[in-house]
Amino acid sequence: MTDLIPTHTTTAQMKRLGERIAISQNDEIRMMQRWLTNRGQSVPDMHAMHMHGATLMPGMLSPEEMDRLAAANGTTFDRLFLEGMIKHHGGALEMVADLFSHPGSGQEPEVFMFASDVDADQRAEIARMSAMLEELQK
Repeated sequence: MTDLIPTHTTTAQMKRLGERIAISQNDEIRMMQRWLTNRGQSVPDMHAMHMHGATLMPGMLSPEEMDRLAAANGTTFDRLFLEGMIKHHGGALEMVADLFSHPGSGQEPEVFMFASDVDADQRAEIARMSAMLEELQK
């Protein structure tokens, strides 16, 4: 989603938001890949997760939603991006809640810290994006 920002928005605020999100999500992905690799687990193919017919993780936009986003520009793009990214971040919160709902899960310090940080960061970004969305709708 963030790859679309440079060519689909006209605001510096959206461009800064996209840069922050891309950096944090790349860091999160690398951490999860490293964690799996260190435990001899297979690392999912990120591109396969976005193919038509793939099972979507919570919060992932459907191919149709991504097509709508890619076809939009300006304020319409900004609104669809914010709505979609709020949904995406909500999916991360859902996965963290699911992890912590299972007794004994998330007890490893690295996983506990990571999941707790994801929860806090996603909530802060949702608040920031919700405020931006409200401004767009004025």
